[in-house]
Amino acid sequence: MLREVFKSKIHNATVTEAELFYEGSITVDMDLLEAADILPFEKVQVVNFNNGARLETYALEGARGSGVICLNGPAARLGYPGDKVVIITYATMSDEEAKKHTPRIAFVDEKNRVTKITP
Repeated sequence: MLREVFKSKIHNATVTEAELFYEGSITVDMDLLEAADILPFEKVQVVNFNNGARLETYALEGARGSGVICLNGPAARLGYPGDKVVIITYATMSDEEAKKHTPRIAFVDEKNRVTKITP
């Protein structure tokens, strides 16, 4: 059996921009993507603490060190600059892999700088 398991996340990030007239996705500072083991174009779920919205899209590489978290296209209707979000990825694993897996979590401060990475 295969299971879809929580792989990694960027926790408590602050939305810095919302660009409605864009083809879609979420732009994330490349330093944050690497800290959370998220690849450009990888599918992500974005959960908004401020309004409860949940959306699925894909990650785009933002400038390193910029702290950018930009909701693009229709996603811009689901969050605004200043909103707090979690950006989550999942992976498909066998039972054996899932039992050994430890998710990676990148915690960030109010300027989207990494403060801690687990494990």
